[in-house]
Amino acid sequence: MFSAKLTSRLTLNTLRRIHPGALGPCHYSPSNVFLHAGGGRTRDASLHSDSRVLTRGLYGQSVSLPSIRPREYGRRSFGLSAAAVVNSAPASVQPYLRLMRLDKPIGTWLLYLPSTWSIALAADPGCLPHLDMLALFAAGALLMRGAGCTINDMWDKDFDKMVARTATRPIASGEISQMQALAFLGGQLSLGLGVLLCLNYYSIALGAASLALVISYPLMKRITYWPQLVLGLTFNWGALIGWSAVKGFCDWSVCLPLYFSGVMWTMIYDTIYAHQDKEDDVKVGVKSTALRFHEQTKPWLSGFTVAMMSGLVVTGVNAEQTLPYYAVLATVAVHLTHQIYTLDINKPEDCWKKFSSNRNLGLLLLLGIVAGNLWKERRETLTQNEEAVR
Repeated sequence: MFSAKLTSRLTLNTLRRIHPGALGPCHYSPSNVFLHAGGGRTRDASLHSDSRVLTRGLYGQSVSLPSIRPREYGRRSFGLSAAAVVNSAPASVQPYLRLMRLDKPIGTWLLYLPSTWSIALAADPGCLPHLDMLALFAAGALLMRGAGCTINDMWDKDFDKMVARTATRPIASGEISQMQALAFLGGQLSLGLGVLLCLNYYSIALGAASLALVISYPLMKRITYWPQLVLGLTFNWGALIGWSAVKGFCDWSVCLPLYFSGVMWTMIYDTIYAHQDKEDDVKVGVKSTALRFHEQTKPWLSGFTVAMMSGLVVTGVNAEQTLPYYAVLATVAVHLTHQIYTLDINKPEDCWKKFSSNRNLGLLLLLGIVAGNLWKERRETLTQNEEAVR
């Protein structure tokens, strides 16, 4: 009797050490558990509730215990990452933060960066970009990317349910209703309009013109194999507004090649991104450039890279950029070449890694523009000194 009690106590202590919280209640919901129809697991790295820990039961048999996230027991992990911020928010707010993809900020960066290039190019020679404009466009990018995601998820609710990576999105999983999403979208667009109204009239009109692209993009995957092109036209609109917000007008000789380069850049990274879902996309009837290009993806991406770099060279020439800018362009070209050469389109993890690396590429290009602009003052100073000596 004593031996049996001792064995039981030791086993319970072992369970607690191996799997804290395993003896507490376990709650499942469609929002945190999703299994593929064929038995596969979702690729969303934020979900761990379908994982299993094997341990020994009281009588020696194998017992499968669900792995529960700490926050389900009242604990919240705090950190500087976007995902940690979302996980530490109140439970009622989290679905809305995930709806606007606050836990995955890479999309906000990719929307924001083209506008920073334009703002930096519009700065006076020898000067840094306008920090107030950079901050204003950052807020706008966060809000409009969130609004775009809300629109996308409202359109794609039925598709998302059938794709492993998207089935746990708040609308698809039922955490947020269509009416709640619509009300939330209204709030996002209202705040986005408030940001836009802080700009000059030229920029307000230019920004308002992009709304049609924002709304129509989610429909493109149903009717064309080139939705990435429409996304590029949408995501890089900031390349036009950034310059006009600083100058009050667009210098089309600079803005158009910059915009074109941004569109080509989007074609590169979003085609890579689309390769993550190509098997599911075929099943549900969604189109993408990943399905259009198939095994010819790398030649197409190489062509987009050449077009992108050509546009950036034209932009630099027309903006009278200097040596640092072109040195960074060479580095960007090397980065893209390596990214495409080493890409494995049949490995979703590698596609995500390559896709995410484009944030650093965009920041590198911004650094090149700023350095090139600061170099202008030095070049002009040297020229004036030489003329004075003569």
